[in-house]
Amino acid sequence: MTEESFTTKMRKATREIHSISDSLVNAKLAFALSDDDVWTEGLLIFYEIFRYLEQALDRHRNSPLARLDLEALRRTEAFEKDLSFYLGSDWKSSYVVGDAVAAYLLHLRKVESADPVMLSAYVYHLYMGLLSGGQVLGHKRRLLARLPFAGAAREGGDAVTSFGDAPIPRLKCEMKAAMNALAGDLDEAARQMLLEESKTVFARNNEVIRSVKGGTHVVLTKMLILVIPVSVALMLFALLVFYKK
Repeated sequence: MTEESFTTKMRKATREIHSISDSLVNAKLAFALSDDDVWTEGLLIFYEIFRYLEQALDRHRNSPLARLDLEALRRTEAFEKDLSFYLGSDWKSSYVVGDAVAAYLLHLRKVESADPVMLSAYVYHLYMGLLSGGQVLGHKRRLLARLPFAGAAREGGDAVTSFGDAPIPRLKCEMKAAMNALAGDLDEAARQMLLEESKTVFARNNEVIRSVKGGTHVVLTKMLILVIPVSVALMLFALLVFYKK
């Protein structure tokens, strides 16, 4: 019987909390499909996290963590390009890191200080998330931006979810292979720690997703978009009935 890969064990270990994350994304960040404010807030949140992780990859080039530093995956510049598209080139001058993100970054610093290899759980899950669900969100936004009455979404500003000519399935396979190779060099105790840290990745992600304040006005806008045509139809119906009398 073939032994399970470590990435399969990671998926199984995080299945329950991953489902919670999916529900949160569907319920909240899904508003980002048609609203630039919500999308931009999400970009700001995960920009800080990806930037920290990529700086950590630079700091630990001689560590097993470097196995996950794959060509074409780095996203810091892509985040900055998208944020400049939505907020203007001087967006950094007035940007302040939110409390939830600051807490996330503090946790990452503690993890790195204790054992940089444990950051591989964050690198793996966040990049795989961008290569999976992130692709779906990006694709849907691009489609909606081309439709009339799509809301505030604009076409463009999608560098974060674009990986050029690199096929997404290949990048995902390479990341899985790199993670399995990294885990293969660890002892059983370290592998178990990585599985536990994987659960923390999703718990931390859930906290920052909940901190996204945008969305309420989007719900109201969507309700108005639905209510106004219905109201107009009722008014026309009433006028027709009146003139028939």
